[in-house]
Amino acid sequence: MKNLSMYCMSIHPEHLNIIKSLNYIPVGLLKDNFSDDWMRDNTGDNISNKNPYYGEYTFYYWYWKNLLKYKKDTEWVGFCHYREYWGNNINLKSKKLNELVLQKVHPEWLDYETVIGEPIFIGGTKLMKVLKYGKKAIIRNPKAIFFKKARTIRWQFDMFHGVDNLDKAIDLLPENDREEFREFTRNETSFARGNMFITKSSKIINDYFEYIFKWLSKCENIFGFNLKGHGQIRMYTFLAERFLPFWFKKYTKYYEWPVIFYDINKL
Repeated sequence: MKNLSMYCMSIHPEHLNIIKSLNYIPVGLLKDNFSDDWMRDNTGDNISNKNPYYGEYTFYYWYWKNLLKYKKDTEWVGFCHYREYWGNNINLKSKKLNELVLQKVHPEWLDYETVIGEPIFIGGTKLMKVLKYGKKAIIRNPKAIFFKKARTIRWQFDMFHGVDNLDKAIDLLPENDREEFREFTRNETSFARGNMFITKSSKIINDYFEYIFKWLSKCENIFGFNLKGHGQIRMYTFLAERFLPFWFKKYTKYYEWPVIFYDINKL
């Protein structure tokens, strides 16, 4: 795509042709049985061994350390996954993947530094799921059962990823962001999911990755890697996902854009 390089991450080698058909750059994570058609995160300076815990951030680390220095200032760079894509904002009702996903830089972006996903409302979590996973979170905030506006980022994180784990991680943030982000998590009832962003600024990419990896490294001293269950084994991915919209909103001139869920395993 002209002036837009979109990296699409997957853990499934069989997704190659689908991703290439979108003119996206295929990135293979976690497994070793990817062909040479895939970009990988396990060469050069890398943290590929942390992928079960860091998810897409092992590729972000690889891109930061090995590829960012070659990026052109005129080039927009974006990231997506095999289940979550940037929408084209024109034909979002289509059932065809190639008609749904982003294929170009849009003129709406040109006055902005970054593009982040439109936020999703946490209150949409089904009541049965709340009751199943959120017993401790409900004890702390029983209003969340009946009042969707009480379902904040902190409440949702406590429910799925361990009570107080988010606050423990926030304690390790630099002082100039610590309490501001804590308030953000206690008041906001939506966030941009997927750890996805688009930008043409190499400086912003470097600044964000330098910041996030320094924080996550400190978090490793608390949570380690003996993590169990989907909700906690990818602790570092989920911490970064909640922090990304806060950082981009505070430190960049951002534009929000639709993100769509489309599982290409079902194609």
